[in-house]
Amino acid sequence: MEMKYWPPMALLGFLSLITIVMITVLGPFLVPNDPYLANMAARLASPSLTYPFGTDHMGRCIFSRIVIGSQATLGIAMLVITTVILIGIPIGLVSGYVGGRLDTFVMRMADGLIALPEFILAIAIAGFLGPSLTNLMISVVLVKWISYTRIVRGIVLSEREKEYVLAAKVGGGSTWKIITRHLLPQIISPVLVLATLDVGKVILIISSLSYLGLGAQPPNPEWGTMLSEGRPYFQTIPELMIYPGMAIFIVVLSCNLIGEGLRDKLDVKSM
Repeated sequence: MEMKYWPPMALLGFLSLITIVMITVLGPFLVPNDPYLANMAARLASPSLTYPFGTDHMGRCIFSRIVIGSQATLGIAMLVITTVILIGIPIGLVSGYVGGRLDTFVMRMADGLIALPEFILAIAIAGFLGPSLTNLMISVVLVKWISYTRIVRGIVLSEREKEYVLAAKVGGGSTWKIITRHLLPQIISPVLVLATLDVGKVILIISSLSYLGLGAQPPNPEWGTMLSEGRPYFQTIPELMIYPGMAIFIVVLSCNLIGEGLRDKLDVKSM
């Protein structure tokens, strides 16, 4: 059997993401300053030993806010991905296996939601619910579960007529047993790849909604909020937007590299 090695770029993405996660977890012990403490006497200061990335318009340490802000941005993204997996997989499994009116209803609802771009739909839902981190997560979950349900359903439709599933039916296997023992293992690899690639997309949506004022609210140091706060100073002090923008870029790129590596290693067809 030919052994497949991880592509170098995927390993680079994995090491990069592990480093970022470690910084996120150890953030409170790494930051040199209080990320919430305003010091107007030091506002818009240049990088120094005291303030490695300088300070923002309120005199707050940019480096400390980026490190602590990673907990909000990455934490929300992982919570969203976990939630959509827990919602999308069961719906897709049951819809694809049972079929009939249930499958028709689920697919028509999914088709109606997928008719609009994810970001536009997320803006509409978040705007209706109001600006907050909780409403931000709800809005992203409501637009992301669809893709997981559709992929899982498609796999189940192609697997349910195969001999091993038919043999399980003839042997008296219950619907629950067939779904959990025979069909669920078939969707793990595609869902894992999709989830890894989706982390970057979710982070972009979260940051964009926060940038528009629909997510984290000041003074919370979330990356999208930091981008919004730095926008008025972009022409004079672009670092206020460059630093959080680079943080988003590095995380999204790392997740995409890992996802591409997993896709090749697990032989998952292009999604």
